[in-house]
Amino acid sequence: MYIEICANSYQSAINAEKAGAHRIELCSELAVGGITPSYGLIKKVVHKLTIPIHVLIRPRSGDFCFSDDEFEIMKENILLCKELGIKGIVSGILHQDNTIDLKRTEELIQLSEPMSFTFHRAFDWVSNPDQSLKDLEKIGVNRILTSGQKSSAVKGIKDLYKWNTTSNIGILPGGGINAETILQFQEKGFPEVHLSATQLIKTIETPTISMHSSKHFDETSIAISNIQKIKDCIDIISNEK
Repeated sequence: MYIEICANSYQSAINAEKAGAHRIELCSELAVGGITPSYGLIKKVVHKLTIPIHVLIRPRSGDFCFSDDEFEIMKENILLCKELGIKGIVSGILHQDNTIDLKRTEELIQLSEPMSFTFHRAFDWVSNPDQSLKDLEKIGVNRILTSGQKSSAVKGIKDLYKWNTTSNIGILPGGGINAETILQFQEKGFPEVHLSATQLIKTIETPTISMHSSKHFDETSIAISNIQKIKDCIDIISNEK
């Protein structure tokens, strides 16, 4: 059984290969479900690792409904990954009702070729997973990263097993898999699993001012700079001159 490690940094990627992982999914910011890593990180990891690298293409946190401009950014990042020799892309787009945006997702798949294409855990938000599996198969998705639409892959293993034995798309279980649960997936015949194997390492003393903001962890909202608020501040300082 293949082990894919969700690596959120250069050190995580290095550790994954040292430990014997078969592949990594490179991303940044695990706390928000992952976003596209920087060009510099991708390039450095490609030059250092010998195992296959898949890259998450997600331009921001929040939902999986992306504007036309964000869609263009995603396509540019896919082209950069192709130039760097990345083996696979992990991505996907939903409509606001959490159905799959098949048209734009298919465009990403075609742009990614010959790299493999994994539809990411946005799949866990769709309301009709069985039909969505058929739709994704038609547009050429190679595998689906999913927890079985549950809070962990272990809790979703019943549906994961059903999809793995009835679908022509590869099912990549992910979400809370660890040394205590991984054998359950091997026994069920899954060819690969996805995990982060994260360890928290304290690096500094607790700062007096936190840079975290809980309001940015709301998946039903996205944070954007407001034009009027910016204008108000500029107007205020302009009137003081």
